[in-house]
Amino acid sequence: MNWLGLSGEKDWDLMPRIVAEDYTFVTNNARDFRKLYGNEEIHAGLVIIVPQVVPALQRDLFTLILQEVIGGEELLNEVIEISIEGDEAVLTRYSLPAI
Repeated sequence: MNWLGLSGEKDWDLMPRIVAEDYTFVTNNARDFRKLYGNEEIHAGLVIIVPQVVPALQRDLFTLILQEVIGGEELLNEVIEISIEGDEAVLTRYSLPAI
């Protein structure tokens, strides 16, 4: 939400706009946004880049996520998480709401 000038907003204050404007949201904040998205009946998807890593590695991980979703199914009520285990990127896809 940085490019919209909303970087200082609280997570729960962002959700109405994310849902209303049908955004697929990308974040490092897995804990808070899993809960927030779990409370939504319908959403356009959530992408979580789990490790707090340097921006260059975040871009690499995001590129892997884009490869997963390009030409595939939409992310309706789904979450894609990417993490690093050892030297490997691990991508997990699951449905929400799950709470």
